[in-house]
Amino acid sequence: MSWLKKYINYAGLTLIVLSFILLIIWPQYQKIALILVLAGLALLILYLFLNLSSFKESLQRRSFLYSSNMLLIIILVLGLLVVVNFFFARHHYRVDFTAAKIHSLSDQSIKVVKNLNQDISIKAFFREGNVGRTTMENLLKIYAYHSPKIKYEFIDPDKNPGLVKKYGITEDGTTVFELGDKDIRIATTSEEDITNAIIKLTREKKKTIYFLEGHGESSIEDTGDSGFSTARSELEKIGYEVKKLPLALSSNFPADCSLLIIPGPKAALLPNELDTMKQYLDQGGRLLFMIDPETTTGLEAWLANYGIRIENDIVVDRVSRLLGGDYFMPAVTEYEMHEITKNFRYATFYPLSRSIELTDSKPEGLTLTPIAKTSANSWSERQLDQSEVSFDPDKDKAGPVSLVVVGSKKVTINNPNEPDKTAEDQEINSFSDRELRLAVFGDSDFITNKYYNFSGNGNFFLNTINWLTEEEDLISIQPRTQVPRMIQLSPSQGRLLMFVSIILLPALILFIGLGVWLRRRSL
Repeated sequence: MSWLKKYINYAGLTLIVLSFILLIIWPQYQKIALILVLAGLALLILYLFLNLSSFKESLQRRSFLYSSNMLLIIILVLGLLVVVNFFFARHHYRVDFTAAKIHSLSDQSIKVVKNLNQDISIKAFFREGNVGRTTMENLLKIYAYHSPKIKYEFIDPDKNPGLVKKYGITEDGTTVFELGDKDIRIATTSEEDITNAIIKLTREKKKTIYFLEGHGESSIEDTGDSGFSTARSELEKIGYEVKKLPLALSSNFPADCSLLIIPGPKAALLPNELDTMKQYLDQGGRLLFMIDPETTTGLEAWLANYGIRIENDIVVDRVSRLLGGDYFMPAVTEYEMHEITKNFRYATFYPLSRSIELTDSKPEGLTLTPIAKTSANSWSERQLDQSEVSFDPDKDKAGPVSLVVVGSKKVTINNPNEPDKTAEDQEINSFSDRELRLAVFGDSDFITNKYYNFSGNGNFFLNTINWLTEEEDLISIQPRTQVPRMIQLSPSQGRLLMFVSIILLPALILFIGLGVWLRRRSL
């Protein structure tokens, strides 16, 4: 019986510890863990009952008072930890201290998920050994943190053949996004693809972008260096439909046209094409012009009517070579404030470009903004017949030089009659307000297949497209990588660090512990 009185407390503590280990390793066995806890507590109570007389004697000892004070402090600390843990379990906050913010979403992604008004169900089909599972799981946790509308679960295809068959999963690492009867699938683990999948899922209608053809423009189907197939692919990735438009064969724009891109024509546009574009723009249309140097397109005089002057020059930039370009590939590193450039922090490069300036007059109500300018070390070279390029202050224009101009204007348009409406309704709804938008670039090469992924070129192009179509939520997110950070120590600093960490700190802890032990012995 004496051994029971002496060691039964250890048995109780052991049962309690085993219950916590069981919950951590096998959380499905909660009932067994509860039984072990109750049994452990029962043994501890029995130990207290069997040793009641000994406890009464201990209460009168000075060491007991000291121990009880220590126990009280421990209980208070544990209680504080429980309260703090309880609070943060219900009001949790994330802080990303990495320089590149690799554990955070972009501002665009956060905006998208916070504006969700419907639940999105995400089913990620990943095998246990799939290396991408951890990446996707971490990303979805962050998405769910920012919005309670994000619901996700991970499914092992090997253990759930029924769900695999139901969703038609053929590839490990497929993620299905569901909203009502619509679904979108991705096979990647990037923030860009996840956010754009959510955007496409919540959009009511896909918008159509047309590329003008028939004037020597590069093709959206051309996969060579000079083609626009990459730009087309990126536009389709974020939910646009992309088509070609031979405007010379049509007297008006397609009804589904959300934006017309004029991508570097080599020949002049026909008068009827210019008239059709003017009619389209003045009715609240959207146009993107990319006009290369040393070309005559007829757009020079056409754009002058809107307060935009296309200079007959070539932009030279001395700084560009330091950033990876050359003298005839001007770089832009700073941008004017605009919806397009908000939160944009990447350099863009424009191979063989011309400058875009503003005229002294423009249509009333039209707002024009030069959003991208070169550095002060650049200039507008206007002596195109010279064999050697050099800055002439009398003939050339010193930088900064504008390469991109955007504009917008509120317009009121007359809506066509709809046969299914009454005369009264027709009168009420015969007019509506729209906003015409246009953007003019002095170069088209910057989004060709060769240069699309050069620095921030592609991102800047997509930002411009999304502003023109009023789809600012559609995004292209620049990949973020953690930059290795190394601390270089001198030999003396290394020796000092070794002395402090290996000798001084352990010795200090040893002396403190020895002092506490000697003090407790004297009590």
